[in-house]
Amino acid sequence: MDSKFEAALKKIDDVHSKDPKLVAVTGTNNVEEQIPDELHYANRMTEYLLQHDHKPSELLRLAVRAQHLQRWEIPRADYPMNRMGYLSWRTAQKKRQATHAEDICLSCGYSAEDAARVAALVRKDDMKRDAECQVLEDVACLVFLADQFDKFEQEHGGDREKVVNILKKTWAKMSERGHELALQITMSEQAKGLIEEALAS
Repeated sequence: MDSKFEAALKKIDDVHSKDPKLVAVTGTNNVEEQIPDELHYANRMTEYLLQHDHKPSELLRLAVRAQHLQRWEIPRADYPMNRMGYLSWRTAQKKRQATHAEDICLSCGYSAEDAARVAALVRKDDMKRDAECQVLEDVACLVFLADQFDKFEQEHGGDREKVVNILKKTWAKMSERGHELALQITMSEQAKGLIEEALAS
């Protein structure tokens, strides 16, 4: 692997490692350890990327790894707690993360064109026509379903319609390959039932 790729990957992970929020993860020999939340998220993104595509491009690997870069520095609570506020927060995050990822790539020796490509993928600029952008979206959806959906469902369990609607929107964002991998995820019976309801409707 190109040394500039390894350097960029390390810089991205160094940023993730500064996340003050820690999560418990079962490591080698089934020993539980605490690691920064966004580093764990990056690891899971890479895991699902390699399930989706066994030979992803170098630039896609960097873009996938750079999702949520310094996400904790712009709290959701800084924006109105409504849909417009959520969309504004998400847009601000994507722009900031893309700029930071682009700067890291440039600092590690990537051309301006390649660095801009990584930034465009992080922003998901062309979801409808860009195959790699669709892969990244699939991967993000898979991590949500595998790692975050149960918690989301518990927090919003009183509003079943909202949960099912979120599942429908998530499913609609994914490709056929994404759907195939999603159906292989081990989930609680409650989560499975909600997904079946979302797909049926």
